[in-house]
Amino acid sequence: MRTFDRKILEIDCVTEATRISEFMKKTVLKEYRRRGAVVGLSGGIDSALTATLSVKTFGKERILGIILPEKESSPESEMLARELANRLGIKAETVPITPMLQSLGVYQRRDALVKKYFPEFTEGWKYKMAISKDTIGKEGLNFFYLIAVDLHGGAHKARLSLSDYLEMVAATDMKQRTRMIQLYFYAEKSNYVVAGTTNKSELLQGFFVKYGDGGVDMEPIAHLYKTQVYQLSEFLGVPQEIIKRTPSPDTWSAMVSDEEFYFRVPYDLLDLLLYAHERQIPLADVSNVLDMPQEKILRFYKDFNAKNKATRHLRVMPPNLMDRSE
Repeated sequence: MRTFDRKILEIDCVTEATRISEFMKKTVLKEYRRRGAVVGLSGGIDSALTATLSVKTFGKERILGIILPEKESSPESEMLARELANRLGIKAETVPITPMLQSLGVYQRRDALVKKYFPEFTEGWKYKMAISKDTIGKEGLNFFYLIAVDLHGGAHKARLSLSDYLEMVAATDMKQRTRMIQLYFYAEKSNYVVAGTTNKSELLQGFFVKYGDGGVDMEPIAHLYKTQVYQLSEFLGVPQEIIKRTPSPDTWSAMVSDEEFYFRVPYDLLDLLLYAHERQIPLADVSNVLDMPQEKILRFYKDFNAKNKATRHLRVMPPNLMDRSE
């Protein structure tokens, strides 16, 4: 086995791009017997890479990009998604989902929770959720903060109760599930598959929504850590504006990064820790390479295990009795 070092996740991009294309071709044309693929274009690197690989595999005429803006997503997301579609030469449909989310009560439910913690909350304020960071430095349970930004740019922070956190997540997850509905409309209309955009870093830690961004027909980049997504994107010529953009769930009116919202560390460190944890690399080797105390590494591993266990249901089919003995 190769010695663990900071370059352990470097890939042969030529070989990897070919391997993914062969997988996509076999899955779509032979197994599903469909004509092409629909990709939800978010303006982020994962969807950009998936769309680029899809064009490489099937040709631009058989790829459809769907852009799904809403009133709390960044305007930059829509702009970058549109520019990518033009650059790839694919057809793209823009479907604003704000009216759908309003009819589901998404904004109303979330705003009511914000007002509960910040009675002065009013139109024009922005807000986000962020995970606690201090539990990596010391033992403790994960918890989430609600952070509201007032009209003058002042930040107000409050720790969410468990019930309010769950309600906020449930309301927010309706955004991803609404997007999934639209992707499948266009896929079925065109006899295409829905191509997923989840990477391995997200998959291992459950950073996706079941029947939302996890509701797809194939996952072409789910075996790639996020840092490998960057490598392949550079190789395939994904626009630098997308590559250099801060990764974000883009479901909050205030900007929040993936690191701030869920992972707590940059992807270059996260991926090495995930790799070491998954491959059971000796703790002393990990500590030496990453220049990190073993106690801190173990706290990361504990967090990985907790997230993996809590989100296991996202990665499996619903339990049933078909494969169980009487």
